[in-house]
Amino acid sequence: MHTQEPSVISPVIVPRAEHNISRSKISESALKVLYRLKSAGYESYLVGGGVRDLLLGREPKDFDVATNARPEEVRALFRNCRIIGRRFRLAHVQFGREIIEVATFRANRPVAQTAGSASENGRILRDNTYGTLEEDALRRDFSVNALYYDIRDFSVRDYVDGLADLHAGVLRLIGDPATRFREDPVRMLRAARFAAKLGFRVHPDTAAPIAELAPLLADIPPARLFEEILKLFLYGFGAQAFEHLRRYGLFARLFPRTDPLLDTEEQGFPHTFISRALASTDTRVREDKPVTPAFLFAALMWEPVRQRAAELETAGTRPAEALHQAADELVFEQIAHVALPRRFATPMIEIYQMQPRFLQREGKRPSRFLAHPRFRAAYDFLMLRAEAGEVDAELAGWWTRLQAAGTDAERELLVPVAAAPAGRRRRSRRRRRHKVSAPA
Repeated sequence: MHTQEPSVISPVIVPRAEHNISRSKISESALKVLYRLKSAGYESYLVGGGVRDLLLGREPKDFDVATNARPEEVRALFRNCRIIGRRFRLAHVQFGREIIEVATFRANRPVAQTAGSASENGRILRDNTYGTLEEDALRRDFSVNALYYDIRDFSVRDYVDGLADLHAGVLRLIGDPATRFREDPVRMLRAARFAAKLGFRVHPDTAAPIAELAPLLADIPPARLFEEILKLFLYGFGAQAFEHLRRYGLFARLFPRTDPLLDTEEQGFPHTFISRALASTDTRVREDKPVTPAFLFAALMWEPVRQRAAELETAGTRPAEALHQAADELVFEQIAHVALPRRFATPMIEIYQMQPRFLQREGKRPSRFLAHPRFRAAYDFLMLRAEAGEVDAELAGWWTRLQAAGTDAERELLVPVAAAPAGRRRRSRRRRRHKVSAPA
């Protein structure tokens, strides 16, 4: 059992010769921060995901530093530093586009010692107490994220059995899981994210309280949940993250209108549709192609929008108007749970509204449609619908061939001419001659 914090901490110190972290793999900016803090007489350690990824032989996305220097002391050392945060103040040292986050050691003070620190439902609200390196290790979330690289002798310090968990492929919360999730419910999403990203299994003790505590996500600001959604789904492991969220009952808290529909459709739709959309996004990330939250949210919200539009059509609303109204209704409802900035919500709705236009294949309409600035996103969405069996594969194939046609002449061979409705004659476009009266 790993849920109890040890009363006496005996850190494991791994010397440089026994681990694979090299300074050549650490950004120059992070090294500058580490060395300047050290030169000023402070403790300074590389910590968190950067150390974890280096030990796993991966390239870190960013580097974080832990120190006993207070934020104001860090700012005094770096002109390119600003202090952020309310719940816990952090120093951001900026080098061009790279930001090195510097955090002062935090204490692992029990909740009962801090009056007024918890809300009525048990979520912990305040956490701003400085501490020692040992206390800081206990205060971190997962053991594999609590490994410290010491710039003084290039050793790795481990206070919480993080190295053992790293080698075993286990994701384990430090301390009592229920307490740690109440401190910050977003840790439940982070558990799903790290499990998907690293290919680790979540320790049974860590997983046990998630389903019961998932409702605490309702207390998290929608804007913060939006940022967490991007980390879950737009970094190359979205398909696996989706399955973890579903397994632990977290997806329902993020997309309450989509989740109950995932197990009700025949042949796996819309579960298959979302899985394909996320797998496609993962492929684009691996190929270093652009991805957008608009397309992601369009896929995650499509089934409730589609069903609502069908209800409106049955009630007599025209199809195009029904789709527009359904999208407006459900996007407005969704942002109460997960914020979606307008710059993404607008193109998301346009992707929906453009789907009926793929049925219009006569005359010059297809060529005009191809020129639309959001055509490609709408077309990719159509392809997903075809792969999931929602629309005819022939329709998707026709639009694929039309784009491949290199000349107007080739496209004309594919585009059918609109036929006049039965029983009606096409009007002649010949100009009518006006009768000229003879001069009197």
